[in-house]
Amino acid sequence: MTAIVKTNGTGNDFILVDERTQPLADPVGFAVRECDRVHGIGADGLLLVGNSVTANASLRIINSDGSEAEMCGNGMRCVGRYLDEHDRLGEAIVETLAGPIGTRVMTRAPYQVAVEMGEPRIGEPHEIAGYTATPVDLGNPHVVIRVDDVDDVDLAVDGPLIERDGRYPAGTNVHFVSGHRDHWRVRHWERGAGPTQACGTGAVATAAVLIDAGDAETPVVLNVPGGPLEVDWTLGFRATLIGDAVREYEREIA
Repeated sequence: MTAIVKTNGTGNDFILVDERTQPLADPVGFAVRECDRVHGIGADGLLLVGNSVTANASLRIINSDGSEAEMCGNGMRCVGRYLDEHDRLGEAIVETLAGPIGTRVMTRAPYQVAVEMGEPRIGEPHEIAGYTATPVDLGNPHVVIRVDDVDDVDLAVDGPLIERDGRYPAGTNVHFVSGHRDHWRVRHWERGAGPTQACGTGAVATAAVLIDAGDAETPVVLNVPGGPLEVDWTLGFRATLIGDAVREYEREIA
């Protein structure tokens, strides 16, 4: 039996397994099987909490298709809550493929967790699939696309088309944004997961593009399908992502 925690950050949902006490023999197979929304528990990805010699814990993120992500802002908030409840760490440093990430519990009723992300590195805009896309590197790849109305985007067509474009050898996360200085809406197509209710690193990438263009001031509130996310970023510094962290349930599965 494997003990799991079903959790979500702004609707972006995960299965969390603490491998410090129960390592999985086949984590990729487990992720593909249990993230399936018909035959498994159903989730956007699997969070594997592990030991670290340089931080309080480590984190592997395996998407629902079995691919591995370098970093996940919403998942990291869920891990921040888990480490607070399980390890009594209101603040923690977590080792990821994108480098060390800091978490800080801000409130517990309800849980709001701040995540110290990397510094967004904004690339040169380019044309793709009829859009102007701005690449952003946050330790994982993103493109941000500004449109008149995100509801007019055919996400199921344009999302995978851009994700798998040949200029992104490892694929990319795709984010469409519309709005104005006081109200921004974002829709996400996540690499390896498809359409999601939220993408934490994508929210940071989007906010960075808006701030860099002078169209938004920090902190920026982005309204994603799962709810609001707040991003605080000043050019030349690391960004901070703030949002909820929900524990849906705990159980054991065979």
